[in-house]
Amino acid sequence: MIELLKKEFRLFAHPTCWMFLAFGAMLLIPGYPMYIPFFWVTLGLFYSCLGARENNDLYYTLLLPVRKRDTVRARGLFFACMELLQIAACIPFALLRYALKLGPNNAGMDVNLALFGLCLVLMGLFNLLFLPRVYKNPTSVGKPFLFVSIWVFLYIVAAEVCCHALPFFREVLDTPDPQHLGVKLAVLALGALLFALLTLLGTRRAEAIFEKVDL
Repeated sequence: MIELLKKEFRLFAHPTCWMFLAFGAMLLIPGYPMYIPFFWVTLGLFYSCLGARENNDLYYTLLLPVRKRDTVRARGLFFACMELLQIAACIPFALLRYALKLGPNNAGMDVNLALFGLCLVLMGLFNLLFLPRVYKNPTSVGKPFLFVSIWVFLYIVAAEVCCHALPFFREVLDTPDPQHLGVKLAVLALGALLFALLTLLGTRRAEAIFEKVDL
């Protein structure tokens, strides 16, 4: 599995995966939806799948002495690693935003611990929906990404609306740290748990689907 994961980083990863990590700087933009920087990592993963299709990466991988199930598992693990790297890349800009005293985000969710928890759920949702669809028909990448992107943006819209409509979001979650720190840490922990669970479910579903695909 380690060797397969190394192969994912060396051969599967599209250059945009690394370039989009710098988009964590978007957390410094005033009055901006703070979920958007976390969407870019999913776009990088899409480009990676697109490049892999054009380069026959899947056929190359299956020529190796590995099980089909393991190739899917390595891909799901790569997705999770890149998404966690995106979280890590955003943290310095979140701290810089506080250091610069840019103030609250009037567009929606402020940059705080709860935001990172909610973004982990967003990326877990992407993994749950995208991985099974892309392995159902490995030659079709665009349609699954378009379908999943609609759900991702519906999640973003719903989360931002909650910041304005629901008192719990508006008065507790959408506040600067360290206000309501205990609640925000709970949201972060729950987000991490859901991220792991949704990614695992998406990967397991993709494994079962890919086992039946005749290449």
